[in-house]
Amino acid sequence: MFVSIDLTIAWALLLAFAVYVYVILDGFDLGIGILYPLFPTKRDRDLLMNSVAPVWDGNETWLVLGGGGLFAAFPLAYAIIMPALYPPVIAMLLALVFRGVAFEFRWRTVRRFSQWFWDAAFFGASLLAAVSQGVILGALLQGIEVDGRAYGGGWLDWLTWFSLLCGVAVACGYALLGACWLILKTEGEVHDRARALARTFGFATVGFIVAVSLATPFLEPIYFSRWFTWPTMLLLSPVPVAVAVTILVLARTLLTPGRDWLPFVLSLGLFALCFVGLGLSMWPYVIPTEVTIWDAASPFKSQLFMFVGAIVLVPIILAYTGYAYWVFRGKLDPDEGYH
Repeated sequence: MFVSIDLTIAWALLLAFAVYVYVILDGFDLGIGILYPLFPTKRDRDLLMNSVAPVWDGNETWLVLGGGGLFAAFPLAYAIIMPALYPPVIAMLLALVFRGVAFEFRWRTVRRFSQWFWDAAFFGASLLAAVSQGVILGALLQGIEVDGRAYGGGWLDWLTWFSLLCGVAVACGYALLGACWLILKTEGEVHDRARALARTFGFATVGFIVAVSLATPFLEPIYFSRWFTWPTMLLLSPVPVAVAVTILVLARTLLTPGRDWLPFVLSLGLFALCFVGLGLSMWPYVIPTEVTIWDAASPFKSQLFMFVGAIVLVPIILAYTGYAYWVFRGKLDPDEGYH
């Protein structure tokens, strides 16, 4: 029994890691799409696209791992969450597909209207995917109605003011990641504009972090007791303190030219701390406050079989991802593109 519990926790941590890696990697290239209208010239837009062209396909590998892992390791959670969130999940997947089509087609078109259409499609699909992911997060945090071992709510239960708040917050955070990525990868006018946009979206992201953090404890009593009662309040206090310190350092970095890698690293750290805070709020529930990770877990032998494969494949994926980013490191030359 002890081994079984440990393996269930290991799977929960593995899936949390996969989701976080997806959020930060696909987050910055979705952020590039969200920032797209703010760079009106074709030369600048080509540069934005080339900054993510070598890596954006691989970034979505982690979404497959997260979704597939949830289905295999926690099938009950998958069976409840999917019917509850079909509309935003389908919207996200269609947006990701259409975004990939727009990404490639904009390089092939020669007509002006077609160029405008695919640019607009790339922006719209990026924004829709980002908002959908935030809505999914918000709907999960606010709770899903469970009837026995099935979803017991309605078609639109996911659509609330809190889920929409989370949707806009995630889109804003992705725009911050995208701007910090451009600071890292570009020079000249695009670099300067990206730094200014990072300051704007950084300020907005902090505002949304505060808003979501203040609203979340009032969604469920367990959230409130975890963050505002003694002694758990003291035990969890390093997380908000670390968030505040990271925000201050990020703000100072964005106001001071130089060290172009630091804003991106700090923004990744900010996302990580927010992710930890969400995990501490939800633990040990996979569906707050109805289904724990142990309730939703697949049989021990199934988890063990899959975990052996995961501990082999995940390092390979990490190595490939790291190598791809290493090969395409450094500043971009506007006259030399990936396509």
